[in-house]
Amino acid sequence: MKSAAEYLAGLVRIPSPSAVSNRPVVEYAAEALHAAGWSTRGIAYRDPAGFEKVNLIAAPPRQNLSDHAAELVLMCHTDTVPYAADWADALNPIVRDGHLHGCGACDVKSFLACALAAASGPDPVHCIDGLRIVLTADEEIGCIGASHLVADNALHPRRMIIGEPTSLHPARAGKGYCLAEVTVYGKEAHSAHPDQGNSAICHAARLITAIGDLAAQLCREQNPFFQPGFTTLNIGTIQGGTAKNIVPGECRFQLEWRPIPGQPADAVLHSVTELVTNLQVAHPGLRVEVRPVRQQPGFETPAESQLVRRMESLAARPAVSIPFGSEASIFAPLAEEIVVLGPGDMRTAHSSRECVPLAELDEATALLRILMQTA
Repeated sequence: MKSAAEYLAGLVRIPSPSAVSNRPVVEYAAEALHAAGWSTRGIAYRDPAGFEKVNLIAAPPRQNLSDHAAELVLMCHTDTVPYAADWADALNPIVRDGHLHGCGACDVKSFLACALAAASGPDPVHCIDGLRIVLTADEEIGCIGASHLVADNALHPRRMIIGEPTSLHPARAGKGYCLAEVTVYGKEAHSAHPDQGNSAICHAARLITAIGDLAAQLCREQNPFFQPGFTTLNIGTIQGGTAKNIVPGECRFQLEWRPIPGQPADAVLHSVTELVTNLQVAHPGLRVEVRPVRQQPGFETPAESQLVRRMESLAARPAVSIPFGSEASIFAPLAEEIVVLGPGDMRTAHSSRECVPLAELDEATALLRILMQTA
């Protein structure tokens, strides 16, 4: 039977950025699961570009795949971020210094590889009732596949392990992820006659300054389990103007925020909308549009949760929090207990430094195999 490292090498060789279909990854996983006697069900949809995307639900031998209720779900996504053109070995898995390198090596094909190795080990696994392995599409661009599963009412999980690189620390809490696009509309004019125009860039600068003040206010609400322990804001992109000698008629920027658990995902959006209203009152004729793109709240499973305690014991590591978004935010309202865990360190992901320790692959495979067999 294949080891997790062998499965991972095969998965890394399959290009799966969110811009293309994930079907080849799903078929690779389904073939391994079928060989181990598991049954699978693919749920397909089309993305806005027309590419087919597939979510997969798998059940162990002799379990009813059509039963939407699940005692324990092991879930991970199948897409990766795009890799840089100068990363020659992005799809060529290389083992060096005890680590396997490649695109998706830790985020998050490693977890999938460990799940496949655990499910198809040399000894038959007598799985717990209600066990499911679930693979999703388009996590990297907004947890879209997971949202489809929820909208389709395809899964009723009681406990969930979401695969993400945590260096095998069980993460019982995570920040949410929210994004909005802000467009400020002014009026173009010749820059020699600025009184004939209305600079969208200048007004955007005023709004961005006010958002900076809002960020400072958000620091007051702390969750000590996180570092930093508050909701963070970031303006990651900005575009505006058409030429150096034209008063800019439009300026756009993206506002990202990561809310701590318990804070409504739209709280920042409401505050920004109020700032926009104040700016428009102060500058009659100004128009600002705020378009929400993504609003996912944080999640937090209690420290005394049975699942948290069990994962701490199996992983021999204390529970932590994660500062990045995950599919846990999508399923937290449905599942009784949810933990994020996986081999690898997210700080290497989304770059040519991406890798996963081989030792953690073996450790994660053994951990998942125990979970599959014991409640």
